[in-house]
Order: sequence, then structure tokens, then C-alpha cells
Amino acid sequence: MANVRVIPRLDIKGPNLVKGIHLEGLRVLGRPEDFAQYYYEQGADELMYMDVVASLYERNSLHEIISKTAKRTFIPLTVGGGIRTISDIRSVLRAGADKVSLNTAAVRNPAIIKEASRKFGSSTVVVAIEAIRQANGSYLAYIDNGREHTGIEVLAWAKKVEELGAGELVITSVDNEGTGTGYDIELTRLISENVSIPVIAHGGPGKLKDIDAVLKTGKADAIAVASILHYDFIKKNAHTMHHRTEGNIEFLKSNRTFQKIAPTGIVEIKQYLLSHFYECRH
Repeated sequence: MANVRVIPRLDIKGPNLVKGIHLEGLRVLGRPEDFAQYYYEQGADELMYMDVVASLYERNSLHEIISKTAKRTFIPLTVGGGIRTISDIRSVLRAGADKVSLNTAAVRNPAIIKEASRKFGSSTVVVAIEAIRQANGSYLAYIDNGREHTGIEVLAWAKKVEELGAGELVITSVDNEGTGTGYDIELTRLISENVSIPVIAHGGPGKLKDIDAVLKTGKADAIAVASILHYDFIKKNAHTMHHRTEGNIEFLKSNRTFQKIAPTGIVEIKQYLLSHFYECRH
């Protein structure tokens, strides 16, 4: 196995880092650039910024945050949310992003995947698939941050976007996202065994053993991590977090986390990976 990449995912709403459950019920955690800088210093392999309301309002407003982060961190930065055109992609890359993540735009206009991969290189194009398990056990893809049903079967869509030129996939289990119950191993394995491009697992880790499971059984190539890192950051840095913006900031003051999530840092994750014989940058 190639080096396992540990990728903090930072969901953004306006100027704030937010976190929810099932991609909903967003609460404000703080300034995204502070979290990003900390994760970079701790050894993150990449960073992922997602504007979680951009598709709803048909815009991407991350340019200032992208620019600030790119000047202070020197690892790949993936940006998604509200990116609908080649011009949008070019603008985000010029702001400092290294890759773009497409979901809603890719579903509504699959040709953008091929065009973007030809103009900017397939390694620049990431396709995000937000999957929800159906009563019959199948998985369907959703868009607009898990809000809108598409009727598209996930595996067929994954194969198609690979054919169109996507360089990698982010597979989000909307059912598990933010719950701390673990990644959806079946979903991740379904995709990873049937495509040849890297698969980034996202949604649900609450403990270190969840990471082992999605790598070993789910056969993911990389992991996107949010809650366990964000809560660890808050626990270690709450005394310096004076920034206050709109939203539910009471969570910051309460020193509480969701009971199924054991806050863990990137250093601890990589030590765990090495002790379980995974290769990673450290």
C-alpha cells in the first residue's frame, strides 16, 4: 500500500469553520485558518475546504480563506462547494488551491469533469460522492451537501467519473457523517474495489480503530477526518480562541463533545498507523 494520507476536512459557512451531523445541524467551531495552520504543523498530508452552503446559494466564497491558508501552509489544498464552471475552477486555483472537488456541478454537467481534467490535469480534479444507503441496501448519490436526491446509483457514478478523467474520489457516507460510529466500510469497499483511482473515505470516524477498519477492510487509499480532529483542537487550544462570530458558539464554552467521538490529533493518528504497519508521512 502507498502512503496513507491523513486529510483534515474543514467545512466552511461564511467565515466560520462549522461541523454538523449527517451534514446538517451546523455549529460554529472557530476560524478555519487557525485550525488549518495547526493541522499543517501537526503533519497533515493535505487539507480539504468545503463551502457547505455554496451549492445552495450558487456561489463559492472561499477565495480569501484559500489565499490566507495557501500563504501559511505548504501541502496540497482541495477546495469544493459552489464550483460550477471552468472559470470557477480557474479562479479557485489562482487563489491558491491545488485541487477542486466537484459534486453538484459534476452530476448536473458531467462534461465538466472531462473538460477540467484536460485543462488542468486529472490530478487537479476530485469528484465528491455523497452517498445515502437505501432500504434495499443500495447506495444513491446526493448533491447540495446531501440535500438533494439524484436517483443515481453510486458505483455506476463512480465508474463514470473515473472514465471522464477524475483523478480521485471522496466518498462520503451521509448516514455516518459526524456520528462517531465509524466509516461506512461496505460503501468504501464497494467503490475502492471497482475503480483504479484513489478513494478518500469520509464520514463517521470516532476512534482510531475506525481508521484501521476503513483502510484494512474498506481498502481506502486516504482518510478525510473532521470531528475527532476539531474537538481535539478545541480541547488543546480553547484558551486562545477569542474569535466569536454568528452561530452556536455555546458549544465552544461547554467543553463537551459527542459521546461517541474520542478527540484525537494527527500526531496520534500517524503513530497509530505506523504501529499497525501502515506507511505514512511522519
